Formats: sequence, C-alpha cells, structure tokens
Amino acid sequence: MSATATMTANDRVAITLGDDGVADVRFIRAEKMNALDPEMFQRIIEAGSALQRMKGLRAVVLSGEGRAFCAGLDLSNFTRTPAEDEPSITERTYGNSNKFQQVAMQWRKLPVPVIAAVHGVCFGGGLAIASGADIRIVHPETRMSIMEMKWGLVPDMAGYALWRGLVRDDVLRELIYTNREFSGAEAQGLGLATHIDDNPRDLAFAIAREIANRNPHAIRAAKRLQGGMIDRETDAILLEESIEQHGIMRSRNQIEAVTAAMQKREPNFEDL
Repeated sequence: MSATATMTANDRVAITLGDDGVADVRFIRAEKMNALDPEMFQRIIEAGSALQRMKGLRAVVLSGEGRAFCAGLDLSNFTRTPAEDEPSITERTYGNSNKFQQVAMQWRKLPVPVIAAVHGVCFGGGLAIASGADIRIVHPETRMSIMEMKWGLVPDMAGYALWRGLVRDDVLRELIYTNREFSGAEAQGLGLATHIDDNPRDLAFAIAREIANRNPHAIRAAKRLQGGMIDRETDAILLEESIEQHGIMRSRNQIEAVTAAMQKREPNFEDL
C-alpha cells in the first residue's frame, strides 16, 4: 500500500489517501457552504481525475467541511456572463457528460466505491453529487432538496441518470416538481440515503475500511457489474457476471481472500 498522500486544489477540494487505501475527499469552501461556482466545478473535476490515476486507491469517502455537504449552485452563477469560448451545455466535454454533469457522474465512473457523508445542507447540485456516490450516509437533520425548479430550471447535473433505481417514479416527480425540502431522516425512506447516522463521516469511514479490506479486483468488478445492471438485458447481465468471475477466479488476490479467511487473519492483497 502506498504511503499517505495529500493533495489540496486551490482551497476548494482536499484529498488525503491513507495507508489503508481509503481516500478522504473533502470540499473545503466552507465559508460558502461548499456552493458550486465555476472554480468549484473545475476543482471537483480535477479531484476526480486525480483519483482515477491514484495508485493504491480502494475506496473514497466524500464529505464537505463546515456547515454543509454542498449548498448547490452558487447564486453568483445567475449573473455570470459565459466566456465566448465556453462550450455549450449540449456538448459532451467529458465522455458522455458536460462539465456540470461530470461533477456528479465522475463518482460513478471511478473504479472504486464512493461513500458520501452528508450533513448540514445538501441542495440541488449538492444532492446530485451525493447521488453519484455508491452509498450515502446522511445525518438525520440534514436539509435536502432537488432545488432546481425554485429557479425555474430542470435538474441537469445527471440527477435523472443517477436517481434511476433509487427513488420511486411518482415520488421523484413530486420532489422535482415542488422542490420541497426534506430531512435526512426522511431521505432514507425516499431512497436518497443508505443509512441515517448522527456521525456520517465515522460510519462512512468504517464502511470504506471494510470495503478496502476486500479483494480490490473483485470490488472493482462488482462496481462495473452494478453500473450496467439497470440498462443491460438479462442475457447480457448473465454473460458479464461470468466474464468478470472468470477474470477473478484463482487469481492471486482471490486465493489470498480464501487463505486469509481460513487462517483467520487480515488479507494481504495486491493493488492494481
């Protein structure tokens, strides 16, 4: 496992990779409740790119410093004049996404599990970002909303893609059409929180460390399978399961998982 590494990007996003392979990724624009201005969008995308290249990465915990996970769009965006060379939002500048979608989609695109620890305020684009995580741990008093309709807009930061399979269709329609605020305690019943906890970061790190102690090849394969589960036909899913399993069975890490379990010791996996 690599030694602890730290990266800070222009006072917006900080990344610390521990010896256990868990990356602590924090939004650090606390004075603005981690609201999303153009600089924040860019720095979050840069952080995602750094994580894609990071050696020894096994899981990510995503959180915000200060009073909020992310308060959504910085209202200064409404008065900003776009630069002449700024791409249209219809242009696909990050694979299948534009810049605004990428800050949420990139967490699903990461090869390792991402756990969001959500507290304080999680509105609009902040909720889209949290929805991009594999798992969401939410404080019961968190204030949450699909906020865009308040500003006369539709959700356009990958929410419609990410909420499939999370939120019941009619419930999602109501949340979008009314932009009503709901609590973290309510979010679990709505499908937008995995667990409710008074200490979201503590539980997020406990889950992340448990994941980091599993065969990293199998974890990445499981995330790939999960990512295609909704869109693929049954026959394709069955085949993909077999292909992934074929690549893992009898590999060094798979044998180590069995041996460590039988010997009742911590496994010693090789990272990709």
